[in-house]
Amino acid sequence: MCGIAGSINRERERPVEEGLLRRMCDAIEHRGPDDEGYYRDGPVGLCMRRLQVIDLAGGHQPMSNEDGSLRLVFNGEIYNYRQLRQELTGRGHIFKTNSDTETILHLYEEKGVDCVDDLRGMFAFALWDTREQSLMLARDRLGLKPLYYAETDQGLSFSSELRSLLCDDRISRELDYRAIDEYLSYLFVPHPRTIFQQARKLPPGSRAIFRDGRLHIERYWDVRYDTIAARPQAQAVGELDELLRESVKLRLLADVPVGAFLSGGLDSSLVVALMREVSEQPVRTFAIGFEESSFNELAYARQVAEALGTEHREYTVSYDVEALIPHMLDHFGEPFADSSAIPTYHLSRVTREDVTVALSGDGGDEVFGGYRRYQARRWAEAFNGMPGRRLCEWGAERIAEPAGYYGKSWRKKMRRFVEFARAVREAPETSWGFFLPKRKKIRCIRKNLPILLVVLSRACSLILPGQRTPGPNRCYGSI
Repeated sequence: MCGIAGSINRERERPVEEGLLRRMCDAIEHRGPDDEGYYRDGPVGLCMRRLQVIDLAGGHQPMSNEDGSLRLVFNGEIYNYRQLRQELTGRGHIFKTNSDTETILHLYEEKGVDCVDDLRGMFAFALWDTREQSLMLARDRLGLKPLYYAETDQGLSFSSELRSLLCDDRISRELDYRAIDEYLSYLFVPHPRTIFQQARKLPPGSRAIFRDGRLHIERYWDVRYDTIAARPQAQAVGELDELLRESVKLRLLADVPVGAFLSGGLDSSLVVALMREVSEQPVRTFAIGFEESSFNELAYARQVAEALGTEHREYTVSYDVEALIPHMLDHFGEPFADSSAIPTYHLSRVTREDVTVALSGDGGDEVFGGYRRYQARRWAEAFNGMPGRRLCEWGAERIAEPAGYYGKSWRKKMRRFVEFARAVREAPETSWGFFLPKRKKIRCIRKNLPILLVVLSRACSLILPGQRTPGPNRCYGSI
């Protein structure tokens, strides 16, 4: 994790204040303890804090191209940089470092703002083009790396964190009440809004160009829902296995120690199993548990670690978060209600004592539809298309509910389902996190298992022979 920040003035004759850059960079020191760098050129200023992962000696930023016409600050990792480097070298580009950062500079020389189309990885960067007098901001396809910005009468400022961005006193602290409403609906503030009216998030898969005092934002990538041709199950299994294996192997590219978060759940267990297969080094895994037994899943993680033969470390901490929350709010910069951030913070802190980079199972549920709420939405849409829906709703509304809010009562379940289905019908973008209570309180109606679950069940049997699936995640945020 690194941190980038900077500012550009609309008036070209007005230089960027050095003190502003220092304040913004100091505010993100925790993101990059290994190095810092600054660049000022008339109306523009860039700064960054670096966590060294690739090319420890040669990756200093802001980085320039051969003739100094481009300057770049970059947070993230480009997984296909070696392939891109080989192609660019064949076209006559001369590299002076072994870093993935420099690859972006030479790719920009070739393709301009379309360079992002070729980047495979997680990234947020800012690139100043002295010839075009333009500043380009870009964010990876899924928004894994954050990038905030704010326009003022004087110009544009940006940073990896809101706290750093607000070091620019020209940015208003006035709250965005629509963002508060969205937070109360979704438990976070969706892009492009932030909790502050003037500050914005650059959307995932987007780039922004600031030139001649004007800002233009456009998407360079979006999710495609093309229909995939039918294929034999064995072929689909092989394709998925190959893709997962390649993804894990690419993320092990580093010049520093690499490990993995291990919860004992399906996603992190599968990642660790693949790490063991593609890595030439022993796999190091880390797990955290809490003194409260209901939040402790160390036993599941230990079982997977023993089966895979990893170098495993466990930590037990208290779930008392009274002193921790203010510290976490400093980093988030705005309300964020995912409680998994608490164990993830604890686990990251202790893991950093041994490794610099850690893989996790984050994203598996989103990509493969693992959350129960995805299935709930399908049920609601199917119910709304039933001919007898109105009669069912009429009957459900007249059923007396039990006194307790939770329980195994079918009356309570039916009322809640009908209420949710109506909300989906009236407002399709509605949040429905209220629909399903805790897992032990409801029996999920499952459709026929997709081929994905067949593949993952086989993978689980390879990881833990004799056990169909690893344990459930109780305290981690799907890692």
